[in-house]
This record gives sequence, structure tokens and C-alpha cells, in this order.
Amino acid sequence: MSDNKTKSTKPANKTPPKSPADPAKERAAKRLSYESNSSHEGAMAAELTALEEAFRKFAIHGDTRATGKEMHGKNWSKLCKDCHVIDGKNVTITDVDIVFSKIKGKSSRTITFDQFKEALQELSKKRFKDKSNEEAIQEIHKLIEGKAPIISGVTKTISSPTVSRLTDTSKFTGSHKERFDPSGKGRGKAGREDLVDASGYVPGYKHAGTYDHKVQGSK
Repeated sequence: MSDNKTKSTKPANKTPPKSPADPAKERAAKRLSYESNSSHEGAMAAELTALEEAFRKFAIHGDTRATGKEMHGKNWSKLCKDCHVIDGKNVTITDVDIVFSKIKGKSSRTITFDQFKEALQELSKKRFKDKSNEEAIQEIHKLIEGKAPIISGVTKTISSPTVSRLTDTSKFTGSHKERFDPSGKGRGKAGREDLVDASGYVPGYKHAGTYDHKVQGSK
């Protein structure tokens, strides 16, 4: 019985064996493919770099916990003001606030970069009325690209008669006067302590140190 049983045989593999690939050619092909993809992605990113960089700078302004991915209404208004999106005629601060409320979610207080671009598209129609939609968007992007928040409120030096009188060394008297030279520069230790003059000249003599010069000049 066992001899009469036919043994099952596996079908022969008719697929021809692959020829061994050249490692150098494979590496070159992979490198070209990677460079092609990188250049394409780089070109796509370069289009957004200037605008997105400006968005992130304004998004983190004044907030150390901000990630730069979302922007609050206050910073949105500052961006529109600093970048001159608000011109006082076609676009006002009220228009900016209305667009922000329209674009953001009902329960959200911030906008994303994509929503930011939508808001700019809304304002571009009002800001550049005489241009087509595409030209208006390009123009409003140019106002923002590469910009950063303008720092305001820096403390400035205030000049007042009282401060000027208190800091004028020419009007100092007594021991305070001795601490400064005629130009108003501090004399350091010499102005605080009585140093012994060992030069050999009488105190107050104005021509100290000129003897050698005079003798050499006479010769």
C-alpha cells in the first residue's frame, strides 16, 4: 500500500533567478531619489518659511509658555498693527477683531497657522480692493513676511533740572568736590584718602615735572 501511494511533489519554480545587483548603482539610485524628494520638500517649505516664521514670532511674543503653533487675539492684533495690515481706512482694528472671531472656533481663543492664512485672505479683500484675489493675498503676505514684533514701552532717560543739578560735579563742594577732577571724572582712591605727595614739590605747584624738559631745552 505504501509503495502504491504517489508522493506529492512541489511545483518547480519557473521564475528565473535575479541577477546580482550592483551595490554602487543601488546607492546612487537611492541618493538621487532622496535628493529629488528633499529638493521638492525644501521648495514647498521655502514658500511658507517667511510667513510661518513671522507667525511664530508673533505667536510667542509676550508668552514664555507659547509654542508658536497657535496665536492669541492680542498678538493677532499686534501683528496686523506692526505689519501695517491696519491702514486706518480700508482695514481698522475693528475689522481685525471681527475676522479673528469669525475664523477661530467657537470655544477656542486661538488660531492655527492655517486659520491665520484664512484670516489674511479675508482681510486682503478689504486691504487691497483694487487687486485680484490672488494679487491681494500676495500683497498682504509681503507685508508680514520676515517681520517680527516691535518692542514698545522701553524706558527712556528723562532729563530734568533737578537731576541735572544733582549730577553736575562742577557744583559739588567740600569733600564731594575732591572726589572728581575738573572734567567730572572720578579720582578714585585719591579722591577718598589723603595721599602723601613725595614728589618734592610744594603742594599746589603747577609746573611739577618740567625741570628736566627745561634744562634739556636750554642746552
